[in-house]
Amino acid sequence: MNEAANMNLESHSKPPRAEVPDPLKGRRQIGAEEKFCFGCHQDLECFTRCCQDINILLTPTDVLRLARRLEMTTDDFLQEHTLMPITKDLHLPVVMLKLGPEPDKRCTFVSDKGCGVYEDRPWSCRMYPLGSALPPARAGEDSEPVHFLFEEEFCLGHGEKREWTVAEWKADQNLSHQEELETGFREIVSHPWFIGGTRQLDPKRMEMFYTCCYDLDTFRRFIFSSSFINRFELADELVEQIRTDDEALLRFAFRWLRYALFCEPTMTPTDSATQAVTGATVERES
Repeated sequence: MNEAANMNLESHSKPPRAEVPDPLKGRRQIGAEEKFCFGCHQDLECFTRCCQDINILLTPTDVLRLARRLEMTTDDFLQEHTLMPITKDLHLPVVMLKLGPEPDKRCTFVSDKGCGVYEDRPWSCRMYPLGSALPPARAGEDSEPVHFLFEEEFCLGHGEKREWTVAEWKADQNLSHQEELETGFREIVSHPWFIGGTRQLDPKRMEMFYTCCYDLDTFRRFIFSSSFINRFELADELVEQIRTDDEALLRFAFRWLRYALFCEPTMTPTDSATQAVTGATVERES
């Protein structure tokens, strides 16, 4: 279930490419107005079957919401409840939910009665039975996601009579706010900088991406325990927002990453910071 739905995120971990990610090949594409049938409830024999032996990739908002739900810092949550797979194909860090022990490998947040973190469940759990992929980025154009339907044989929910469109399903699953909040994230992972597959972030920038997107509490500590605030022109109101408001901090993190990774003018250095950089450059050249 969740591995399929997560292809929206997993496909972003690689430079954008024209072909559909492997787990989506052969799946039925769903048009914006096309209807599909689905329902999930305790009366179905397969209830919670989809919550075991799966890959659940977490978005930045997923990590933040689950950490706050469990009254944990993001760094503690990441250490205790997630894994970060490392393969040669991953060009950006991804975070995967750590499952329970063999043989079932069930999600640790689920019981026979259902999801124990339902109100804050991950994006992919909300999205299922839909999956999505983002087409390759093109300079000056915004990519629109393409949606697919997953119809595993074990899932009896496809036999339910309620009909949905993609937009109706997303509205029912309260996805609009999360997707709006993560607009900046999608813009980064599908950035034209990655087109062609020849560019890759160095380890320092990979760590920066991971911290800013997933470990918000560590990012906040960095901002307020270093000279960061003094190096950029930031309104006092914004500074107070990112000090206390997690969502404001997440939006700011995406803004900062565009500046730090792609040298886009999303941040304005202060005069003193510019002079310091210029002075350091002159000193190295001399």
